[in-house]
Amino acid sequence: MDLRELCALEAMKYIKNDYIIGLGAGRNIQSLIKCLSSEVKNGLKIKIVTPSYSTKKLCIQNGIEVLETYFVHEVDVAFDGCGEVDKCFYASKSGGGVFTKEKLIAAMAKEYILLIDESKYSSKLDERQTISLEVIKDSLAYVKRNLVKVGGTPVVRTSNVKDGYIITDDGNFLIDVKFDFIEDFKALNIYIKNIEGVIGTGLFKEEVTKLIISSESGARVISKTRGGQ
Repeated sequence: MDLRELCALEAMKYIKNDYIIGLGAGRNIQSLIKCLSSEVKNGLKIKIVTPSYSTKKLCIQNGIEVLETYFVHEVDVAFDGCGEVDKCFYASKSGGGVFTKEKLIAAMAKEYILLIDESKYSSKLDERQTISLEVIKDSLAYVKRNLVKVGGTPVVRTSNVKDGYIITDDGNFLIDVKFDFIEDFKALNIYIKNIEGVIGTGLFKEEVTKLIISSESGARVISKTRGGQ
């Protein structure tokens, strides 16, 4: 069985009738939507919130109701993928550039569960990975200067299909920062978040409550108490 399918089937165990469910983006979430669609056709009643246009579109195509996030104050369970997550449940996200809104949904959720394969689970986050930030346009130069002060090499995100910088749905820039060495991800995250103009970071340090990890031998679940180490 496909590893993403294993994650999706395990994730379905945490979904009940009349739930409001948060969904991120990516191929693991696409697999989960297929499972949800099948159950909705069999009578399951759920509603979705998501910051991802592609996820929203896929849900609608599969007959799953999607709510605008600003109408929702609490989410029963939320699912997402990530680039990497470690044994302290620190996760790094960047790819889709909607991590700020994904973090909002994570905060709203009673459970925030990451769906990953074994290759994305590590003993400690790899500092060779870039850390992504969403920043107010006017703060760009100021934020970059403060990142350089702590050893970061910031690069404003661009696209081959767009001239100039990528702009988020809220009109902000995305910065990807490379560090040669990171001793303390928690301290670094606090420093970055305290730079004026930073809207959010792709580091999730306390939001994750469960990991569903798939491998050739099946899917396993690791849990922690929110805010725990």
